[in-house]
Amino acid sequence: MINFKNLFKSLLILAVFTGAIYYSIGIIEDRQNIMSFEEYEPISSLVVEENVTKKAKFPFIDVHSHLWDMPVRDLDKLVGEMNELNMAYIVNLSGSGFGPQAVKDLYLSNSLENINENQPGRIGLFVNVDFSTVGNAKDVEAQANIIRDAVAKGAIGLKVYKSLGLRDKDFQGNRVAVDDPRLGPIWDVCGELGIPVLIHSADPFPFWQAKNEKNERWYELKEKPNRFYGESDFIPPFEDIIEEQHRMFKRHPNTTFINAHLGWLAHDLERLGKHLDEHPNVVTEFGAVIAELGRQPIAARNFMIKYQDRIMFGKDTYKKEEYFLYFRVLETNDEYFDYFRKRHAFWKMYGLGLPDEVLKKIYHENALKLFPSISKKLISQ
Repeated sequence: MINFKNLFKSLLILAVFTGAIYYSIGIIEDRQNIMSFEEYEPISSLVVEENVTKKAKFPFIDVHSHLWDMPVRDLDKLVGEMNELNMAYIVNLSGSGFGPQAVKDLYLSNSLENINENQPGRIGLFVNVDFSTVGNAKDVEAQANIIRDAVAKGAIGLKVYKSLGLRDKDFQGNRVAVDDPRLGPIWDVCGELGIPVLIHSADPFPFWQAKNEKNERWYELKEKPNRFYGESDFIPPFEDIIEEQHRMFKRHPNTTFINAHLGWLAHDLERLGKHLDEHPNVVTEFGAVIAELGRQPIAARNFMIKYQDRIMFGKDTYKKEEYFLYFRVLETNDEYFDYFRKRHAFWKMYGLGLPDEVLKKIYHENALKLFPSISKKLISQ
């Protein structure tokens, strides 16, 4: 029979003992000045100029955004925020949502209906297709027809998620490479229709490196462990995926590709420049990688000026307040300021102070050339 009095006494002693241990650890940590990397958030003592920029200097077009509730989103509220930011137009890349094809078709149709009824001319949609259905020419042609149908309804481009090259499998369970020749008709139909393909291939290369004190993305891998690919038997090395993507660009010169996230080469701008030189059908954008530019202001400024005709504005995740940092990096000469998400950048940012003629191209002129359906009146207003 259980002696509850003794049990309670034992639990009480255990609780006191445990509390004493935690209290002692706390005293030791305080005296030894121990804290975790995650907790360390020093406030800079520098006294330097600050130009927190909440509105872009010129109207801009965001070519890389994800608005996952587009069929039911309050678009008047969204456009109200866009006006405050001086955003003329936003491209929702996730135009088809997720799920079976019937669900994706309905999602796209309802999204277009919401836009046309409430905010026509301010929001564009990209269509998404399924690369895991690759089996034969008939399967690929079915995906090409989905693109044709979506463009006829109003879609202005094709978005390719990073699952192509990383996780997509064909009917035999084999990885579908980015340059899988079976996918050729998909890229060709986009060229035929005159729409761009925004493609995200691979991820930051440290996601393949050992998760140790030398890995620059250690904190991100700690917060998001599913982003580590270094021990996968299925996912190939970073360089293999990048090479697949670049071969595919070469094979389809009549199709315009937007290499998302600066092609994950922003850590090596010389290499990124050579990539653009070698692929005249490729342009790029800096969604989610502005932190890479902001930590190398001299090199980044030179790069942005040299390739001013090949770069567009992109943000990725939509959040109004996060645009402020993008404006500050692009427009100001500010020094040593914080990025808004530590796992992406534990380092500091610096402004590039880009010339007005370069800003205008990056903010809207390059996108207007690529998307003739966007009204130029949005820029002149």
